[in-house]
Amino acid sequence: MKGYAAAAGSSTKQRRWKWLALAVLMLVFFSMLVPLTFLLGLHNGFPVGWLSDESSPLDSFEFDGNGIIEKNSSKGDSRVEQMLRNFTPSLPEEIVQDIAEGGDMKLNYSKRNEVSKQLTSGLTGVASHPESEVLTEGVDSKMHPTLDTKLGARVGVKLSDVSNFAGAQKSCELEFGSYCLWSKEHKEAMKDAIVKRLKDQLFVARAYYPSIAKLQGQENLSRQMKQNIQEHERILSEAISDADLPPFVPEKIQKMEETVAKANGCTVECSNVERKLRQIFDLTVDETHFHMKQSAFLYHLGVQTMPKSLHCLSMRLTVEYFRERPLDVDTSHAYKFNDPRLRHYVIFSQDVLAVSVTINSTVTSSMDTADLVFHLLTDRQNFYAMRFWFARNSYKDAVIRVLNIEDLNLSNLIDFGVTKLSPSEEFRVSIHNFDEPQLLHMRTEYLSIFGHSHFLLPEIFKDLKKVMVLDDDMIVQHDLSTLWNTDLEGKVNGAVNFCKLRFGHLETFLGGIINDRSSCLWMSGLNIIDLEKWREHNLTGIYLKLLNRFHNGSEATWRTAAVSASLLAFQDRIFSLDSSLVISGLGHDYGINENMIKNAVALHYNGNMKPWLDLGIPTYKKYWKKFLTQGERFMDECNVLH
Repeated sequence: MKGYAAAAGSSTKQRRWKWLALAVLMLVFFSMLVPLTFLLGLHNGFPVGWLSDESSPLDSFEFDGNGIIEKNSSKGDSRVEQMLRNFTPSLPEEIVQDIAEGGDMKLNYSKRNEVSKQLTSGLTGVASHPESEVLTEGVDSKMHPTLDTKLGARVGVKLSDVSNFAGAQKSCELEFGSYCLWSKEHKEAMKDAIVKRLKDQLFVARAYYPSIAKLQGQENLSRQMKQNIQEHERILSEAISDADLPPFVPEKIQKMEETVAKANGCTVECSNVERKLRQIFDLTVDETHFHMKQSAFLYHLGVQTMPKSLHCLSMRLTVEYFRERPLDVDTSHAYKFNDPRLRHYVIFSQDVLAVSVTINSTVTSSMDTADLVFHLLTDRQNFYAMRFWFARNSYKDAVIRVLNIEDLNLSNLIDFGVTKLSPSEEFRVSIHNFDEPQLLHMRTEYLSIFGHSHFLLPEIFKDLKKVMVLDDDMIVQHDLSTLWNTDLEGKVNGAVNFCKLRFGHLETFLGGIINDRSSCLWMSGLNIIDLEKWREHNLTGIYLKLLNRFHNGSEATWRTAAVSASLLAFQDRIFSLDSSLVISGLGHDYGINENMIKNAVALHYNGNMKPWLDLGIPTYKKYWKKFLTQGERFMDECNVLH
């Protein structure tokens, strides 16, 4: 009985283990089946996830050899067509057509070379991706607001032009900012044709050499090719231009051509040569990108670092202020500072040379200067240099008052951290270019907006009813008295609209609290401010609440929060000025019409390429230099703009 019981128990255990083994095999089978199902696109037939009445944006487009044609939505698409749609953004046209026509993927060598060029170009598939990116030039702060599809429907991809893919290469301006504009304008054609030819020969020889070295009976050719490669490398290590090349280079080029021709006649695996060429190509692309990043870093360092001459000027003026102790020019005209009947201009600046040009241009262009009062707000570091400069230099009958914003009595705002100088902020905004659907890259625009300090205006100028705010990268070419008398029709801020960007482009970035998605954004630079209406709407209080919402306490979001808070605070309170009055973009746009520049009331050098920098756009510098103070001793001693 015991033996029978033991046998029965053993049999039961064996059956149990068989079922467990069968269950494990079934789990393994299904674990392999699920990825295969998604790969083949079979999951489209299953009711997975949320169901929606809206079809996919790509469902209304059909890919063919010539690009995209619109089709009616249909449930009868084959699995193969669906799979092709899934893969078309990342495959070259030849492969897609070959699959569609039932080809066996046997491409000849020349065709395979063309395909490899496309594959090695870094091509990746991207449908129209509704995102935009807001970047501060030189600040590693990135926001990714979603662009509403109503502003531009998704578009199909034209396969015959691989350069039009958004994913073919990241937008240069998105990655490197205005450096791309500068480098494109200063791009030089390669003049050293012989050096380029040596490099091309070296790449081809390196691609062939591993395959030739493995062939039986080709030891001499392998040795000769290795020797030629070493000689080319030695020559290129000592010469970077044709002028540096030794006189025997033509012989070396001829020898390499003969060697490559022999290698081309050998029977080698084309795939091996192609793979090696692809590796060399990838290394070259990586090296190019590295040098581009290096150049972009040096560019941004150049545009964000104060030039030595301007630093010298600021230091000399500060030292001389404490040495000479000039009379305070402010006291003799103090009665004008709070007189609302006069024309008051406010400038926030840390650059004595830039702000002097802005003031000089405004005064020079004015018919009557007796009623001009300039309020220049700066920080403690630059305060004494500016006081001494404007004590030395007079600008007709205009009065210039220099204020240190850190010494003002703004105790009620200290807790918000906005009492330190924060001039206008400049940002670049990258959005998908739905205006040109054939080009699926991102479009980058440059936006200038009020900084935190601008929202202190009602607190600083309590007795004034109206001011005009100028940025220190502005110059004025015509009298502003007519513009000063503009009726703002109950609005707070008279500004030039910037309709290349609209509120809808930044809807997610702005927290979704916008009133009109089609409204244009506005630019700082030249703004007419109705302080009475400002106080009536309590815009400073609204701004501080918005700032508290968008600023999370980190240094990175302190500047970017100014975009959201400024735009939202002035919603529906902007009076649109004639766009031809102020021409913006002279600090980044090389293509502005010269007649528009000459006829404009004011010019705004917004962007990184300021006119006082060596990297400034040469064509536009002459308009700015025209208003430089002449015969200033400290400018000559510091070699400013010489």
